Amino acid sequence: MSKAGAARKLAAAALYGGGGLSALGAGLYGVLSAEARLARKAIGPQMEDPPPDATGWYGRGKPGPAIRIALLGDSIAAGYGVERVEQTPGALLASAVAEHAGRRVYLKQLAVVGARSSDLPAQIDRALAIEPDVTIISIGGNDVTHTVRPSHSVRDLAEGVRRVVDARGQVVVATCPDLGTVQPIAPPLRQIARAWSRRLAAAQTVVAIEEGARTVSLGDILGPEFAAAPALLFGPDQFHPSADGYRAYVGVLIPSVLAALDQEAAEEAVLEAFRGEGVLPVIRAAIEAVNHPGTELGGTEVAGRRTGVRGLWVELRHRRSRGTVPAEAPERSEQAAEQTLEQPGGRPGEPSTDEGEGEAKAAG
Repeated sequence: MSKAGAARKLAAAALYGGGGLSALGAGLYGVLSAEARLARKAIGPQMEDPPPDATGWYGRGKPGPAIRIALLGDSIAAGYGVERVEQTPGALLASAVAEHAGRRVYLKQLAVVGARSSDLPAQIDRALAIEPDVTIISIGGNDVTHTVRPSHSVRDLAEGVRRVVDARGQVVVATCPDLGTVQPIAPPLRQIARAWSRRLAAAQTVVAIEEGARTVSLGDILGPEFAAAPALLFGPDQFHPSADGYRAYVGVLIPSVLAALDQEAAEEAVLEAFRGEGVLPVIRAAIEAVNHPGTELGGTEVAGRRTGVRGLWVELRHRRSRGTVPAEAPERSEQAAEQTLEQPGGRPGEPSTDEGEGEAKAAG
């Protein structure tokens, strides 16, 4: 079976017992659809105001050239529910990268509340305009809650990753979180949502790695930790993370984003077997990652070959936490861009901002 075929097989097994939506039967599917509507009603209406825009410059006083980051995805990536920009995943992530890498960072926030995998092409169009060093994609939850066929979801993700990699950018995919702990979702829909989201995450892992990305499993973010402390880690709607929850989410991403930028800690240069790290076939590794949230997977070679008889070879890592740092509000002015360009090593094409809108433009 091809790697794409394996991914489709994982995606098709999106419900208990395997199979696709047809495995449910029309009657049970109608019941689950009704429960999904009740769950959305329990979650409540969407906030009218979008999350604060984290687009801008971070790392005041640090040298250039700036690291350019594009943040794509849905409401979790956007920071739905928080009131201050410093609480958004974008600000937390960019501040941490600037601190750990010792460089200026330009972050472009393109995540949209309610986005599904089919919305990625438009986000990627805008991301490629800034020629990002690393693109972070966090998507999938809305595909599950809107019963999008998993095969369609992973196809859209694969195409998006391919476009960024072809443009010589690094990609980190945060796979679909485990929706089985969302309080407004009642059984049996909760169990279905858990199985669906986990299997979608496994399929996302396969196609993302095939296209050249690295992945980080997020089950730990809407999984055991959230189930144990829902009042702390979920926001008021009991569906989206709270400010503390977003810090936990970003804390999982930071080590992998730094590794994608060649800023990983020296002690992580080699795999550590005693921490459960190693090289595995991609399907086995994808399932392992789903069952052990926080796991990073990335393609590798064995004896000079990317593939073996069981498909792609991947490195499975449990990276040490680098921790979040106090987030700063972004600078959005032209002056911030000019100061970075004047730093030694500044290169043509650094992002600049236009009257606070934050759209990056190439200078050359």
